[in-house]
Amino acid sequence: MSILILGGTSDIGSEIATLTCDGQDVILAARRPEATRELADNLKARGATSVHTLAFDATAVNSHRELVTTARELAGDISLAVVAFGILGDQERAETDEAHAVEIATVDYTSQVSMLTVLADVLSHQSSTSTIVAFSSIAGWRARRANYVYGSTKAGLDAFCQGLSDALHGTNVTLIIARPGFVIGSMTTGMKPAPMSVYPHDVAAAVVNAYTTTTSAKSKSTTLWIPGRLRLLAWIMRIVPRPIWRKMPR
Repeated sequence: MSILILGGTSDIGSEIATLTCDGQDVILAARRPEATRELADNLKARGATSVHTLAFDATAVNSHRELVTTARELAGDISLAVVAFGILGDQERAETDEAHAVEIATVDYTSQVSMLTVLADVLSHQSSTSTIVAFSSIAGWRARRANYVYGSTKAGLDAFCQGLSDALHGTNVTLIIARPGFVIGSMTTGMKPAPMSVYPHDVAAAVVNAYTTTTSAKSKSTTLWIPGRLRLLAWIMRIVPRPIWRKMPR
């Protein structure tokens, strides 16, 4: 059984790999596989049985199934697949540059839908149980003027994942949908942290805890607010009047 990290250079994906690698075969798929060398060495030092790297262009959706097939050929059936790639994009630029708006939508929604569909199909035909992790966000709960392009992709992805979770009910595949708040990491460098901000390790720890629980108890798919108290903020967000909401910062 193996662990597949799609987005091997991402902060959260790297943290999840670090927390789960002991005794496991790990595949790191990244747009720049050479950038995963340090992580690969660290995973081996932490007990990974083997670490493989694969070149992965998320926007090349026609290559997604081949990549998952290659991962299984390298390290056997996949027990955990983490879809951790994505971009924040530049909201101001996206409002006048339609190509950039489409780029954000492609990476953060279309490519995710493609990969999640492939994973759900391939993993459901394995004889053993497996888990897929997808990342939604508080940004998708109610789109804000300050980042509505990115927020809209997360809103669409969240809806897709809820349906996928239902479709996987009763199969050997569970889906963990993570909804973190503002994550202080490389993607948000230079930005002012929002209330209830978390670090990549916090998100990874919550996901791995849910994964461990799901595996040991054969639980059903689940949705995680990270941190848990973010759920209350999400409820408040729904009732804020639009004239006030449109002035909310990122």
